[in-house]
Amino acid sequence: MQATSRALAALSCLTVGVYAIAVRPRLLRWGATDEEVAQPYPGADIVPNGTRGATMAVTIEAPANQVWPWLVQMGYDRAGWYSWDRLDNGGRPSADRVHPEWQHIELGDWLTAWSPGGQVDAWEVAALEPGHFLGLHGRSDLRGRPFDLAGPRPRVYIDGLWGFLLVELPGDRTRLVVGGYQTARPRWLQVVGDFFVYPPVHWVMQTRQFANIKRLAEREWTRTSDHQTHR
Repeated sequence: MQATSRALAALSCLTVGVYAIAVRPRLLRWGATDEEVAQPYPGADIVPNGTRGATMAVTIEAPANQVWPWLVQMGYDRAGWYSWDRLDNGGRPSADRVHPEWQHIELGDWLTAWSPGGQVDAWEVAALEPGHFLGLHGRSDLRGRPFDLAGPRPRVYIDGLWGFLLVELPGDRTRLVVGGYQTARPRWLQVVGDFFVYPPVHWVMQTRQFANIKRLAEREWTRTSDHQTHR
């Protein structure tokens, strides 16, 4: 019995060690260059005392003005989130085209989110530079309810920025860099979340979103380019 317990403890320590040394660092910078990880990321002032979260990136073979429309129409009651729809969109397929009626957003707007338990939450549009940067601010208490920044903060809360930065590249290409900042109380909640929870969960959802936004934006850009060529 004691031998089994020691073996399980050793295996647990080994698993945590491999995760900490080999897995977690890769998840935190998936697809991002050294420069993208090292350079300042917009929106640090939105989450006071927040720590820099993961920086992930993908190259899209389409100009930034063709990628931006897919970002601004995100939302559970809009185009969805382009990730695993059963997990973050109530099972409804995310949009596969740009919807003109969802292209106008402003600072202070709320983009509805959805969680697997059926909980409806929301991200506030906290930073908006059309064609360049979209910053979504999510903050909730223990019950998953957004709290008002004008009042006192709950004893237990999560506060974070989910940012989408578009960087134009030569040859009608775009670098989509996703990053942000996060904090939580009590402090142990942030420590556990930053180490064990956020990196793998964010990686699973973000890489799927990257793949779908890349596919959709490149498809539409190819159609537009072919149409212009044959005019």
